[in-house]
Amino acid sequence: MSSTALALVELGAIFFALGVLGRLASRVGMSPVPLYLLGGLCFGNGGFISLGDVSEFGHIASEIGVVLLLLLLGLEYTASELVTGLRKSWMAGVVDLVLNAVPGVAVALILGWGPVGALVMGGVTYISSSGIVAKVLTDLGRLGNRETPVVLSILVFEDLTMAVYLPILTAVVAGVGVVGGLRAMIIALAVLVVVLIVALRYGHVVSNLVDAKEREVFLLKLLGAALLVAGFASALQVSAAVGAFLLGIAISGSTARNATQVLEPLRDLFAAMFFVVFGLNTDPATIPPVLGWAVVLAVATAGTKMATGVWAARRQGIARMGQARAGAELVARGEFSIVIAGLAVSAGAVEGELAAMATAYVLLMAVLGPVAARIVEPVMQWVTRERPPDGDPAAAREGVGEV
Repeated sequence: MSSTALALVELGAIFFALGVLGRLASRVGMSPVPLYLLGGLCFGNGGFISLGDVSEFGHIASEIGVVLLLLLLGLEYTASELVTGLRKSWMAGVVDLVLNAVPGVAVALILGWGPVGALVMGGVTYISSSGIVAKVLTDLGRLGNRETPVVLSILVFEDLTMAVYLPILTAVVAGVGVVGGLRAMIIALAVLVVVLIVALRYGHVVSNLVDAKEREVFLLKLLGAALLVAGFASALQVSAAVGAFLLGIAISGSTARNATQVLEPLRDLFAAMFFVVFGLNTDPATIPPVLGWAVVLAVATAGTKMATGVWAARRQGIARMGQARAGAELVARGEFSIVIAGLAVSAGAVEGELAAMATAYVLLMAVLGPVAARIVEPVMQWVTRERPPDGDPAAAREGVGEV
């Protein structure tokens, strides 16, 4: 069989298998990310079968997947929403950053991965999965709950933090040193401020530039603009992902809504390839030695995210049930954690064990997050019945229904 024919067969098998895994994930009510990672582990380095003929396409497809993930994330926000959310949530965001980055940093230093590994693992454990959280909120019918704006404001802060963190990480893993990292941070902040100003005042101009009545033309202009911006951002060491995110912010109104509808299928396809490629490049044999630490991190950071959500919701005067829901809904980690680990691994700046750690951690957290969000209400109801406030069972029953 020719190399082209073999590559087509392998690529077709991958896409079909991804469809089966996605269907299985939807049937059991979980994110498909863990299954995509497991699929990559099974057929990559050290897996059952090595798929070498699709590696070049897989690498490019995974890069496009990251760009589309961040572009659609940016499309979810307007510049005014980001500014307003930042004003309201900055304190909760700082608490979230400290509580959830520190465990990853500590474990990386304990394992001897150095400052770069600590920077990477801090980001891996810090960032919640916006995609998984949004799906959980929708599936459980909690979009109208009082605690939901608190959860979303923390996610907004995290996304803005990533707009600064990713350029620094990109510079550091490229070996440009502390000065280069600081320069990347300054450039990222400057670009972020400029984009927010442009989006606030001239967002309609950017939207009109990429808009088109014909669906095909609209798709080509959107995808072309995203790849151009991502490419130039990468050349400036600002991170391709951040460039795509900022472009998404600048597009607003009906154009943003139409762009989301047009790009979602492409995002799902290429993002799935990104997770598979990450799994393909991770040797399953490297996971057992770090699995214990991954479990420790999962337990610790599930607790710190719960604490973050409870504290932030309490500051807004939300009752205990709503506080617990807010904490549980933030637990999931997913696509962003793998993006961070993938940047470091592809640059060859960290130990191979870090990729295994990130994979095991995300596998655990992408499953644990939705489960925690679903069971938090029954658990709270049981705890409240067992331990009524002020010894008043009636008060306990009333507290269950509060949001």
